[in-house]
Parts: sequence; structure tokens; C-alpha cells
Amino acid sequence: MVVGEAANGRDAVARTDELDPDVVMMDLAMPVLDGLGATAELVARGSRARILVLTMSGEDAAVLAAVRAGARGYLVKGVGPGEVVAAVRAVAAGHAVFGPDLAARVLGLLAVPDLDAASGEEVGLLDLSEREREVLELVARGWSNQRIGENLFVSPITVRNHVSHILTKLQLTNRREVMLRYPRTPQ
Repeated sequence: MVVGEAANGRDAVARTDELDPDVVMMDLAMPVLDGLGATAELVARGSRARILVLTMSGEDAAVLAAVRAGARGYLVKGVGPGEVVAAVRAVAAGHAVFGPDLAARVLGLLAVPDLDAASGEEVGLLDLSEREREVLELVARGWSNQRIGENLFVSPITVRNHVSHILTKLQLTNRREVMLRYPRTPQ
């Protein structure tokens, strides 16, 4: 049963506080405060409502961001009504729910890396030189090779070579995977 609805993220937070629902279906694309912000705010406030995202984007970054914000489920619009009802019930019961095409990808994104017993650091990171670690940090922030080169006083070609070595050593295929695996605050 629907107990309320909101036109934007700020109203979604207020209505959740007011109505105290078991489950909130949250769109990520909302005005005033987007769905990620509203989800994070509800979690930070200690809301008991479990968040089920129902949105247009099935991209890895959006799914991961929603999970990190506190969403308990994620469906891409276009799923059948039966799937939505089943997801609402599952999330209400405390389960995590992801659309069938998302489940395997989410598990891969959230995989815990192997850690070195002595240092507690990710094994692949131990293979990186000090300069490669600097480049990794900046790639994880979404910086271009040009910007990284200017910051580190090296050519973009040198940066490209460092990025190539980093990807090989960490067994990643592209910069996007770096950003997903090693999220940093953009600067």
C-alpha cells in the first residue's frame, strides 16, 4: 500500500520522517535533492525505512553509489509490476535486492580485495611504485592525464604509461574500474 509520495528529494526525506514507512521507493533523478542525497540523509538520520531505488540508470557507478548511500535494493525502470512488488516485500523483510542483470555486477563491484597480512594493504597496491600510487590517487579522483601531468610535473605520455602499469598490476581494464574500486573525493 502506498502511504505517500514526494515530488523531490527534500520532500521525500520530510515525508519519510512524517509517515515512517517500512520501504521507500526512491528515484535517483529528482529535483532539489537527488535520490542519492535523499537516501544518504535518511540513513544519516537513522530512519528505519529501507530504501529501494527504482530509476532509469543501470550503470555500475549509479548502482554502487546507491548502495554506498544506503539503498537496500536497486531496480531499473521497465521491470514488471510483479518484480517491483516482490522487491518491495524482500527489502521490507531485510533482504538486499537487485534486478537480475545487476546482481552479478554488484557482487563484482563490491568484491573485497586480497589484503596483505602484515600491512593490511591490498596486495596489488604493494606492487605499485610511489609515483604509481600518486597517479592512482589522481585517476581515482577522475583527473585526466593532462591534469595529472601538470600536477606532478610530468608529460601526459608519462602519465599514460603509469596508468597502463597500474591497470596491469591491479588487474583492471580501464580508468572507470579504478574509480569504482578506489573511490576518492573529487578535488
